[in-house]
Amino acid sequence: MNKTQSLSEVLPDLKPFLQTAWDKSSFEKLTAIQLHTVRFIIEGKDIIAESPTGSGKTLAYLLPLLQQIDPTEKNTQIVILASSHELVMQIHQEVQEWSRDSEIGSATLIGGANVKRQIEKLKKKPQIVIGTPGRMNELINQKKLKMHQVKTLVLDEADQLLVPEHISTIEKIVKSTLSERQVLVFSATLPETVQSKAKEIMHSPEVIRVGNAEDDRPNVEYMYLVCEARDKIELLRKLVRNHEMKALVFVKDITTLSVLAEKLDYIGINARVLHGDSNKQERAKAINEFREGKSDLLLASDVAARGLDIPDITHVIHMDLPKDTTQFIHRSGRTGRLGSNSGTVIAIVTESEDRQLQKFSRQLNLSVSKKTLFKGKLVDSK
Repeated sequence: MNKTQSLSEVLPDLKPFLQTAWDKSSFEKLTAIQLHTVRFIIEGKDIIAESPTGSGKTLAYLLPLLQQIDPTEKNTQIVILASSHELVMQIHQEVQEWSRDSEIGSATLIGGANVKRQIEKLKKKPQIVIGTPGRMNELINQKKLKMHQVKTLVLDEADQLLVPEHISTIEKIVKSTLSERQVLVFSATLPETVQSKAKEIMHSPEVIRVGNAEDDRPNVEYMYLVCEARDKIELLRKLVRNHEMKALVFVKDITTLSVLAEKLDYIGINARVLHGDSNKQERAKAINEFREGKSDLLLASDVAARGLDIPDITHVIHMDLPKDTTQFIHRSGRTGRLGSNSGTVIAIVTESEDRQLQKFSRQLNLSVSKKTLFKGKLVDSK
């Protein structure tokens, strides 16, 4: 397979609106996951695809699906399920960007938003519907979202969808479609339990795994600093004061998050907070202010940061280590995303956490260098 193929080389009969969008984009070639999946999707095959965060998974399924949509058919042809409000809105943004100058309509269905307004959107008969499982299922049951002409069902971030709390809802949504529909499952991490659950709702899927080495990924540097637990905030303050950064800072739980936010505010560091208990408006405000540069840091728990895609994050900082390598991948993948030049991942660890970090680095085959702060600069630890 030629690894430098452009979209028109892989899709020879590329629709004009897609060619225009491709020409306007900064992309010169397809990424590994896009190359591996586009033809299978065009052929109508079911796919289970695993590829690192930031490697272009959304476009891997969107480009071939947009190519295949018949805009003259005023009915829902593609349904995309996502695990969070933010991810739904980001996918929708991509759909709008790549379907500009076409007759393709799209709508979002998320819990917590106005149902009547969503029903009005569905009356316009969009060809693509993107949403969270609960609200999707609710509108299917009310017969407002008609699934009998859906050709393709996509599960984005499937490792967050094919879990006990969502699985029965997902199964109901799948059953509402015709038996010959296509199912596409995409995720950055696909544990065996998720993969076997996915196969239960699919027809002989092709399983595709793309690793970091296969992709032309931006350059991400991994490093860590060791200190006492009580000194972590002071170390973070020095990092922020001496380095220009737009950083996503991860902590283990909401309590730790609140304490950290208060202490940073006290020492004059402007940070926004994102946690599972934030309501929709609070989340949107925190993300927008961070995007706009009104704050240097966005503090987040693992649950709150799922689906978060802010392209120009320069640093991911682990104030607490995650519980496993899967979470480490998801967290760290928020920087150095496709289209950006580079990113830095910094773990601030205690001596005991250092051992856990070394275990992660061995399991993930990552080179993580030990650093220290000297006169405000990050230097190799002697």
